[in-house]
Amino acid sequence: MPIDEDITGEELDKDVKQELMSLPKTLAEDVARNLVMVARLLDEEPERAYGYAKVALRLASRVPSVREAAGFAAYGVQKYSEALAEFRAARRMTGLQHLWPVMADCERGLGRPEKALAMAGEPEVQKLDKAGQVEMRLVAAGARRDMGQPDAAVVTLQSPELASNSVQPWTARLRYAYADALLEVGREDEAREWFAKALEADQGGVTDASDRLAELDGVEFIDALADDEDEELVEGSSGSSAEG
Repeated sequence: MPIDEDITGEELDKDVKQELMSLPKTLAEDVARNLVMVARLLDEEPERAYGYAKVALRLASRVPSVREAAGFAAYGVQKYSEALAEFRAARRMTGLQHLWPVMADCERGLGRPEKALAMAGEPEVQKLDKAGQVEMRLVAAGARRDMGQPDAAVVTLQSPELASNSVQPWTARLRYAYADALLEVGREDEAREWFAKALEADQGGVTDASDRLAELDGVEFIDALADDEDEELVEGSSGSSAEG
């Protein structure tokens, strides 16, 4: 698969490059460049990212970072069983717990929310950093909603992190999830308040809180371009009918 010309492989963080040093130099460079392509494409073009991850995996399946990247790429295209297998492999290789929340979310994707919820109560969660613990809380709340327990989802998200005025990388997503859970149980006024708080914290545009707020306020966005195209189609159709 073609690699973007500007990619050298040096873009990877130092820990990943350290892992790749176990490989022959040329092979390490090939794997590194494929991993950078995965990172570059994962959000916008997940299918392509998955393709590059498979190449990296074929070249260096014994490197933990490669297994982790393959897991995220599979997760991005909703191949949850494959993603879970890769995450488990990476975790076995490193002994680290940071993948625990996304592993639990894979269980949700596989239709096993009870398993995800059980994982939220395992000792591994205590070994996560604050961001990981918040992520685990989000997964657990999602599992509650999967199981038809929306009120329990609301309670699950109530936490010191939610109450804090400090804005962290995960703050917008946590507030957004809480607003969405409140809306599901019919607490619309509170939901609107928390969507607004999510928008306030969402400096990177990771949520659609502004759209949800507009929806609650009854604001409709009109696609002017689409309307123009519709008018042209109508005029074209009228002209055809007249000629016929």
